[in-house]
Amino acid sequence: MDYINAHKQEFGVEPICRELQVAPSTYYAAANRQPCARARRDVVLAAQITDVWAGAYRSYGARKIWRQLHRQGTPVARCTVERLMRQYGLAGAVRGKTRRTTIADERAVRPADLVERRFHATAPNQLWVADITYVRTFSGFVYAAFVCDVCSRKIVGWQLSRSLRTDLALDALEMALWSRHDDVAGVVHHSDRGSQYTAIRYSERLEASGAIASVGSKGDSYDNALAESLMGLYKTELIRSKGPFRGLEDLEIATCEWVDWFNNQRLRMALGDIPPTEYETLHYPEHLAAGEAETRKLSLH
Repeated sequence: MDYINAHKQEFGVEPICRELQVAPSTYYAAANRQPCARARRDVVLAAQITDVWAGAYRSYGARKIWRQLHRQGTPVARCTVERLMRQYGLAGAVRGKTRRTTIADERAVRPADLVERRFHATAPNQLWVADITYVRTFSGFVYAAFVCDVCSRKIVGWQLSRSLRTDLALDALEMALWSRHDDVAGVVHHSDRGSQYTAIRYSERLEASGAIASVGSKGDSYDNALAESLMGLYKTELIRSKGPFRGLEDLEIATCEWVDWFNNQRLRMALGDIPPTEYETLHYPEHLAAGEAETRKLSLH
């Protein structure tokens, strides 16, 4: 049918059908046939899939789009999502290589590695990871610092700057402390050996807040792998998807929007395909209920 449609203006329908040994009535019946129920539903689903894909910074693959559609109340098979994404040329983002931006200060006294690649926490404010990455803009390099809660994968602090001074990392830490209402006594703060994180001012601020500093080993990216994974998501989902950016100001606005989406809407497989903020909201009632049950149990003895 596609061949006939493409050439009927040049040769006519009947001559083409005669050569193909197809009755012209068969062609006209197919041309005038109304789309089937599956085809009509595909059009609706394709629009929904495209909306989810675009709203997720074009980063979601078929699995997460399938999960998001179910969260929105649209029952659909995963294979259908995969088929329509192939048909419309939609694909999830693929991460590229990253580059280190923190330089170790060999003269600084460094804390021990308290994490040893065990990036696991059973509750928020047990373990944070921090790192810095760079973004190339039209007006020069901009550097971004992030602090992430390992339990919920929530970005609790971030900051952008045109320089790699300690203030960059320190401002991200201050935002993290503010967002957690300074109730972070005992949280382990893990970073690489960058001079920003081993600086005296940074160490003193951690100590004053009651947090415990932890630093990875030399030249080993795996010792801060979860933070570097976050940097990769930032580069893939925002910088490569929405860039290039003119400079610090428009990148700050875009980063603020991305962090809000990341914390409140982005599905995380490690959390059971729910956003970080929702995970924390669900965690605290369960945690409080468990504590109350334990209190009642102890009161009976």
